[in-house]
Amino acid sequence: MGRSRRTLPEELLLLALDPATGTTAQPQSLDLGLAGAQLVELALAGRIAPDGDRIAVVVPRPTGDPTLDSALELLRRRGAPVRAVHWIGGPRLGLRQTYLSHLERCGMVHAVAGQMCGVLPTTRYQATDTEISREIRARLDSAIRTGVPPDPRTAALAALAHAVGLGKHLYPGNEGRSSRSRLRDLIRHDPMGGLVAHAVMDVQNGVAAQPRRSSAPVGRQAPGGRGAPEPARGVPAQPHRGSMARAAAH
Repeated sequence: MGRSRRTLPEELLLLALDPATGTTAQPQSLDLGLAGAQLVELALAGRIAPDGDRIAVVVPRPTGDPTLDSALELLRRRGAPVRAVHWIGGPRLGLRQTYLSHLERCGMVHAVAGQMCGVLPTTRYQATDTEISREIRARLDSAIRTGVPPDPRTAALAALAHAVGLGKHLYPGNEGRSSRSRLRDLIRHDPMGGLVAHAVMDVQNGVAAQPRRSSAPVGRQAPGGRGAPEPARGVPAQPHRGSMARAAAH
């Protein structure tokens, strides 16, 4: 691909891609997770910063990544900081297909045409380099196994994976229960990732209209309870990043 580092949306999508079926796990919540992953990636790039439960643009300079820069420009046009839950739940669904097409252009996946029931056309996506997916998974496995606080990027990836319900896909069955629990607990190691993960779960639970309480628990259950994050322990309140956006937020 010619790049030394993948973005969080790319990594989250590759993590959700099933190598056996060519489909993505948790497709309905994955769009929300990808929107959240864009926010974390922009924060890691120094373009946005959290202020309470809101997101403010601090450096509007493009990153050079078209998909991220599109999100950054939309945030900039808002003028005032926006609540993360409103941004993630906004009308930008379809990100899963956007990023699948992006990964195909980058040569990281290839599309395989097929048919369902011999009639309906379908498209599956296979990773062109399974080593990349194994490396992403190994980072999560290492953080879960060792208990060593992960780097912010890996912590955010874990938080997003938990938020969209990938835990039961990555660590299935009763034997994966302890790993799912530790995956959930990694959320506490990155404030921005935690903020975004909470917002993703709030959107799924239909509580976007209510302001987030700083003492809210980590693990929420997605609607219907299937493939949803398990109940979790608490997480420290998200820190404020100065007062640069407070006046605008009100």
